[in-house]
Amino acid sequence: MSPFPSEVDVAVIGAGAAGLGAARALEHSGLSVIVLEARDRIGGRAHTVMAAPGIPFDMGCGWLHSADRNSFVAIAKQLNFDINKSRAPWREQSYEGTFAKQERHAFFTAMDEFYDRAEIAAESDADAPASTCLEPGNRWNPMIDAVSTYINGFTLDRVSLHDMDAYEDTEINWRLSAGYGTLVAAYGAPCPVSSNTPVTLIDHSGPRVRLETSKGTVSAAKIIVTVPSNLLAREDIRFHPPLPAKVDAACGLPLGTNNKVLLALDGAENLPSDSGLRGATTRSGVGSFQIRPFGTPSIEGFYGGPFALELENAGEGALSAQAIDEVVALLGSDFRRRLKPLAESRWAHDRFAQGAYSAAKPGHAGARAILAAPVDGRLFFAGEATSPHFFSTAHGARDSGERAAGELLEAGSQKKV
Repeated sequence: MSPFPSEVDVAVIGAGAAGLGAARALEHSGLSVIVLEARDRIGGRAHTVMAAPGIPFDMGCGWLHSADRNSFVAIAKQLNFDINKSRAPWREQSYEGTFAKQERHAFFTAMDEFYDRAEIAAESDADAPASTCLEPGNRWNPMIDAVSTYINGFTLDRVSLHDMDAYEDTEINWRLSAGYGTLVAAYGAPCPVSSNTPVTLIDHSGPRVRLETSKGTVSAAKIIVTVPSNLLAREDIRFHPPLPAKVDAACGLPLGTNNKVLLALDGAENLPSDSGLRGATTRSGVGSFQIRPFGTPSIEGFYGGPFALELENAGEGALSAQAIDEVVALLGSDFRRRLKPLAESRWAHDRFAQGAYSAAKPGHAGARAILAAPVDGRLFFAGEATSPHFFSTAHGARDSGERAAGELLEAGSQKKV
């Protein structure tokens, strides 16, 4: 932990992947830097816990999405992290007994056709809800909507068609046996962080930016704001003078609900490792599961959208209970005595996240660029919600922090000319 300064060249607000990316990019700049983090740890929505002996569990991000373009892959290699390149268990690797191959083929055909229609529709200048590209009456529409809740945190009627199309997915997804959160924490370890230091006010009315925090006031020549969009939208951090364009942009980029659950599985050796588990469904409110991730005696579940929020609002333990009920329904009543809750996330109720990751509302795809734009050469903005093509990912957040640091340095060099 770094000593708390009264004056710095650059203050970075937030020690998630974006804030750490910014701080690392400024390491050799010659500028004094402090990262102000509200939590008692770094990493933000990247957080690995040891759910049981030998079973690390990512409460937040867990996959190196678009791994061939993911900047954390090179970082993982530099830090000697083991990268698991096994194919993600979302298509062919489904457990045969609950979702027959013929049914899976029909579902994925319908989903691929939906995305084909969406890609064509996105060429129009007029934005629309992504749900307009569902084929009326298609039996798989609820399940396609369920997948949207996993990807976007929202059902398709609340997702911008243009924003959905802007996301770049290379469909190469790898994992880290030690946990993504563990990697992000290791990456950020050299950063000068003041933890337990929430910022409440950013006063940019004077020649220097004044930050009010729980530990006192900090004066900075420049700042980089990397907090989640929901905190800006709800003005948990206030700007003086106000920045209504930033607040409006953040309102157009709400964080959806996505939560994960881990269940201990007794007698796991009878089931295949790293296999997907789901059944054909007519509901969008349903979990998606992975049997024995990394060969561990466990089942990992993932829930998104309104159903995930409903479960989270029901209180601690509700997600685990729902997951056990669904796994038992898929695998048989004998599994109830073999399953035990280990861990679950509750990101919507997390004070410093208030959700999982951003999705633009219909008509608000341009809000990402507005949120990312610097203000007055002194205020810079980063975070997954500002990434034009890799929003909702840890590497998109990290890269945005690096981008904001570059803008800050460029602004400084221009003033010296």
